[in-house]
Amino acid sequence: MALIRTARWTIVTAAVAALTAAGTAATAAAPSDSDLLLVRLDPDPAPPGGDTTVHAVVANGGPDRTASPISVVIALPAGFTAHGPYFPSSCTVSAVGHLVRCTFPPGLRYGQVATALIPARVDPAVPPGTTAEGQIVAFGPDDRDPADNRAPIGFRVSRAGTGRSQRSHR
Repeated sequence: MALIRTARWTIVTAAVAALTAAGTAATAAAPSDSDLLLVRLDPDPAPPGGDTTVHAVVANGGPDRTASPISVVIALPAGFTAHGPYFPSSCTVSAVGHLVRCTFPPGLRYGQVATALIPARVDPAVPPGTTAEGQIVAFGPDDRDPADNRAPIGFRVSRAGTGRSQRSHR
Protein backbone atom coordinates (compact mmCIF):
# COMPACT_ATOMS: atom_id res chain seq x y z
CA MET A 1 0.00 0.00 0.00
CA ALA A 2 2.89 2.38 0.78
CA LEU A 3 4.33 1.72 -2.68
CA ILE A 4 0.97 2.55 -4.30
CA ARG A 5 0.62 5.71 -2.20
CA THR A 6 4.19 6.78 -3.10
CA ALA A 7 3.54 6.11 -6.79
CA ARG A 8 0.29 8.10 -6.55
CA TRP A 9 2.12 11.07 -4.97
CA THR A 10 4.79 10.85 -7.69
CA ILE A 11 2.14 10.95 -10.43
CA VAL A 12 0.31 13.86 -8.78
CA THR A 13 3.59 15.74 -8.23
CA ALA A 14 4.60 15.24 -11.89
CA ALA A 15 1.17 16.39 -13.07
CA VAL A 16 1.32 19.48 -10.85
CA ALA A 17 4.83 20.32 -12.09
CA ALA A 18 3.68 20.10 -15.71
CA LEU A 19 0.56 22.15 -15.02
CA THR A 20 2.57 24.74 -13.08
CA ALA A 21 5.03 25.11 -15.93
CA ALA A 22 2.18 25.53 -18.40
CA GLY A 23 0.38 28.10 -16.26
CA THR A 24 3.39 30.15 -15.10
CA ALA A 25 4.07 31.73 -18.48
CA ALA A 26 0.58 33.25 -18.49
CA THR A 27 1.02 34.72 -14.99
CA ALA A 28 2.41 38.25 -15.34
CA ALA A 29 1.64 39.83 -11.93
CA ALA A 30 4.35 40.21 -9.32
CA PRO A 31 3.80 37.57 -6.60
CA SER A 32 2.29 38.66 -3.31
CA ASP A 33 3.21 37.35 0.14
CA SER A 34 0.49 34.75 0.50
CA ASP A 35 0.32 31.26 1.95
CA LEU A 36 -2.04 28.77 0.34
CA LEU A 37 -3.40 26.14 2.72
CA LEU A 38 -5.60 23.13 2.02
CA VAL A 39 -8.58 22.35 4.22
CA ARG A 40 -9.30 18.61 4.28
CA LEU A 41 -12.94 17.65 3.76
CA ASP A 42 -13.57 14.02 2.81
CA PRO A 43 -16.52 13.50 0.46
CA ASP A 44 -19.68 11.77 1.67
CA PRO A 45 -19.81 7.99 1.19
CA ALA A 46 -21.57 6.82 -1.97
CA PRO A 47 -22.81 3.41 -3.11
CA PRO A 48 -21.50 1.57 -6.19
CA GLY A 49 -22.77 3.50 -9.22
CA GLY A 50 -23.62 6.48 -7.00
CA ASP A 51 -22.27 10.02 -6.84
CA THR A 52 -20.44 12.09 -4.28
CA THR A 53 -18.84 15.54 -4.44
CA VAL A 54 -15.24 16.46 -3.69
CA HIS A 55 -14.91 19.84 -1.97
CA ALA A 56 -11.38 21.06 -2.69
CA VAL A 57 -10.98 23.99 -0.30
CA VAL A 58 -7.93 26.25 -0.49
CA ALA A 59 -7.44 29.10 1.99
CA ASN A 60 -5.17 32.15 1.89
CA GLY A 61 -3.17 32.25 5.12
CA GLY A 62 -1.91 35.72 4.15
CA PRO A 63 -0.79 38.19 4.95
CA ASP A 64 -1.39 39.54 1.42
CA ARG A 65 -4.21 39.12 -1.08
CA THR A 66 -3.13 36.78 -3.91
CA ALA A 67 -1.85 38.65 -6.95
CA SER A 68 -1.76 35.60 -9.24
CA PRO A 69 -4.18 32.81 -10.15
CA ILE A 70 -4.44 29.76 -7.87
CA SER A 71 -4.68 26.26 -9.27
CA VAL A 72 -6.04 23.20 -7.49
CA VAL A 73 -5.46 19.69 -8.82
CA ILE A 74 -7.70 16.86 -7.62
CA ALA A 75 -6.50 13.29 -8.24
CA LEU A 76 -9.30 10.74 -7.84
CA PRO A 77 -8.46 7.15 -6.93
CA ALA A 78 -9.17 4.17 -9.17
CA GLY A 79 -12.87 3.34 -9.17
CA PHE A 80 -13.96 7.00 -9.03
CA THR A 81 -14.48 9.21 -12.09
CA ALA A 82 -15.09 12.96 -12.22
CA HIS A 83 -18.09 14.20 -14.17
CA GLY A 84 -19.51 17.67 -14.66
CA PRO A 85 -20.78 20.15 -14.11
CA TYR A 86 -17.77 21.46 -12.18
CA PHE A 87 -17.37 24.57 -10.09
CA PRO A 88 -15.71 26.81 -11.00
CA SER A 89 -16.34 26.55 -14.72
CA SER A 90 -12.57 26.87 -15.27
CA CYS A 91 -12.10 23.23 -14.20
CA THR A 92 -10.72 20.88 -16.80
CA VAL A 93 -10.61 17.09 -16.54
CA SER A 94 -8.18 14.56 -17.99
CA ALA A 95 -9.39 12.21 -20.70
CA VAL A 96 -9.85 9.33 -18.23
CA GLY A 97 -11.61 11.48 -15.60
CA HIS A 98 -9.24 10.89 -12.69
CA LEU A 99 -7.33 14.20 -12.70
CA VAL A 100 -9.11 17.58 -12.50
CA ARG A 101 -7.49 21.03 -12.51
CA CYS A 102 -9.41 24.12 -11.41
CA THR A 103 -8.09 27.68 -11.56
CA PHE A 104 -9.24 30.62 -9.46
CA PRO A 105 -8.50 34.24 -10.42
CA PRO A 106 -6.15 36.51 -8.44
CA GLY A 107 -7.53 38.43 -5.48
CA LEU A 108 -8.18 35.83 -2.77
CA ARG A 109 -7.97 37.89 0.43
CA TYR A 110 -6.25 36.85 3.62
CA GLY A 111 -8.53 34.50 5.58
CA GLN A 112 -10.80 33.72 2.63
CA VAL A 113 -11.28 30.37 0.93
CA ALA A 114 -11.90 29.24 -2.64
CA THR A 115 -13.75 25.95 -3.15
CA ALA A 116 -13.80 23.70 -6.19
CA LEU A 117 -16.74 21.29 -6.40
CA ILE A 118 -16.01 18.10 -8.32
CA PRO A 119 -18.82 15.56 -8.73
CA ALA A 120 -17.44 12.01 -8.76
CA ARG A 121 -19.14 8.74 -9.66
CA VAL A 122 -18.29 5.44 -8.01
CA ASP A 123 -17.78 2.66 -10.53
CA PRO A 124 -20.61 0.12 -10.18
CA ALA A 125 -18.02 -2.68 -9.82
CA VAL A 126 -16.47 -1.17 -6.66
CA PRO A 127 -17.74 -3.22 -3.71
CA PRO A 128 -19.37 -1.63 -0.65
CA GLY A 129 -16.94 -1.15 2.23
CA THR A 130 -14.11 -0.11 -0.09
CA THR A 131 -11.98 2.83 1.06
CA ALA A 132 -9.64 4.69 -1.28
CA GLU A 133 -7.40 7.72 -1.12
CA GLY A 134 -7.19 10.59 -3.57
CA GLN A 135 -5.06 13.73 -3.39
CA ILE A 136 -5.58 17.47 -3.61
CA VAL A 137 -2.71 19.84 -4.42
CA ALA A 138 -2.90 23.66 -4.55
CA PHE A 139 -0.27 25.87 -6.15
CA GLY A 140 0.36 29.39 -7.31
CA PRO A 141 3.35 31.72 -7.73
CA ASP A 142 2.30 33.74 -4.65
CA ASP A 143 2.59 30.84 -2.23
CA ARG A 144 5.53 31.18 0.16
CA ASP A 145 5.12 27.79 1.90
CA PRO A 146 4.33 24.90 -0.46
CA ALA A 147 4.77 22.34 2.35
CA ASP A 148 1.08 22.69 3.34
CA ASN A 149 -0.33 22.58 -0.19
CA ARG A 150 -1.26 18.91 -0.49
CA ALA A 151 -3.72 16.76 1.36
CA PRO A 152 -5.15 13.28 1.04
CA ILE A 153 -8.90 12.84 0.60
CA GLY A 154 -10.64 9.70 1.76
CA PHE A 155 -13.35 8.00 -0.27
CA ARG A 156 -15.73 5.38 1.15
CA VAL A 157 -18.12 3.17 -0.75
CA SER A 158 -21.37 2.56 1.11
CA ARG A 159 -24.10 -0.02 0.64
CA ALA A 160 -26.90 0.92 -1.74
CA GLY A 161 -29.44 3.13 -0.01
CA THR A 162 -26.94 4.57 2.51
CA GLY A 163 -24.93 7.00 0.38
CA ARG A 164 -25.58 10.69 -0.12
CA SER A 165 -27.17 10.21 -3.53
CA GLN A 166 -29.79 7.99 -1.89
CA ARG A 167 -30.66 10.31 1.02
CA SER A 168 -33.43 12.86 0.92
CA HIS A 169 -32.23 16.43 1.36
CA ARG A 170 -34.33 18.71 3.53
